[in-house]
Amino acid sequence: MGRRIVLGVSGGIAAYKAVELCRRLMDAGAEVKVVMTPDATRFVGPLTFSALSGHPVGLTLWDGPDPIPHTRLGQWAELIVVAPATARLLGAYAAGISDDLLTATLLATRAAVMVCPAMHTEMWEHPAVQDNLAMLRRRGVTVVEPGVGRLAGGDVGAGRLADTADIVAAAVALLTAGRDLAGYRVLVTAGGTREPIDPVRFLGNRSSGKQGHSLAAAAHARGAAVTLVTTAAHRESPAGAAVVPVETAEQMAAAVHQHAPGCDVVIMAAAVADFRPKATADYKLKKADGVPDLVLEPTPDILTEVSRARRPDQVLVGFAAETAAGEDLRAHAIDKLRRKRLDLVVANDVSAPGVGFGHDTNAVLIVFPGGDSIEVPRSDKTAVAGAVLDAVVTCLQALRSAPEQQEPAEQQDQRSNP
Repeated sequence: MGRRIVLGVSGGIAAYKAVELCRRLMDAGAEVKVVMTPDATRFVGPLTFSALSGHPVGLTLWDGPDPIPHTRLGQWAELIVVAPATARLLGAYAAGISDDLLTATLLATRAAVMVCPAMHTEMWEHPAVQDNLAMLRRRGVTVVEPGVGRLAGGDVGAGRLADTADIVAAAVALLTAGRDLAGYRVLVTAGGTREPIDPVRFLGNRSSGKQGHSLAAAAHARGAAVTLVTTAAHRESPAGAAVVPVETAEQMAAAVHQHAPGCDVVIMAAAVADFRPKATADYKLKKADGVPDLVLEPTPDILTEVSRARRPDQVLVGFAAETAAGEDLRAHAIDKLRRKRLDLVVANDVSAPGVGFGHDTNAVLIVFPGGDSIEVPRSDKTAVAGAVLDAVVTCLQALRSAPEQQEPAEQQDQRSNP
């Protein structure tokens, strides 16, 4: 593997397993530096890790020759693995609290981060812990979930630290295949646009922006330089992404047209309103004045405009939020793919339970131009983002391997006569 890993060890009984993990990561070819929380030293001595890794163990922000050890470690690392990750560590990391060297290093890095929770079943299942994990996932952190087995005190249940082999395999995947977008520039749109009726009211939709933000975080974790154009800038910004906040379809169109020409991949995950009021009132419309006559006009068709102006070496991905399933969903996706001249369409049935707008989970059908498709069952939106990006990588590889071709005359005609 030959990569640089910071191994963070927090204060749980599973800390003793981090000794074997350190050795196995080094056996895989990694250079490992260990950072321990003060509580971790109650379970395992720092000398054990320093003898194994060949590096002094990081214990505190204050002692040592480097005045800013957290920054130096964060810049040095290509991956930070926290094993075990206690409930306290996860809560501090999710809240952005840095009260020791390990949490400070996590906040001072742009490297990929992987946490391996370990705790008693009651703690693992607590809503606060699950909320913290969901937040970290949305920010692009990889979570290696614990297994079921013997716990401290003779209890048995969920919360046991994942097997060392599984943690090593996940680390290798992040550091090798997981960086398959390195060197690429990716533009992602997210959220639902708001088209103002007056200073108080608007036409909009139920899109939360979660899927688009998950795509931006996942693309950054895979090495891409990411620009995120979003109406949901109030959400946690994916680490490393350049965020462009917008509200209306017009604003989103302007931002996309500014950034898309310089990107290799454009993923249009936003739910853009199809219509807007032709006139917007400067003042709040009063109920006493009666029901206003709203005259609507179409908003810019951003996806079509980007498709017409795209470079031949760009990958363009569209989303189709439908209220259809099965073959009807596939038919809608294929129709949109052909009309908009896309490389991929990601379609979902937003009327299905637990799927799409506002949920943390999604289920999608990814359709390619040739008719091939990938069905992603209901999963966390981070997992769905990974499947979409896998399909994007397939398209990029096809572009690289294909001989240079002249742009089709039909597409040239469309550009000259839009």
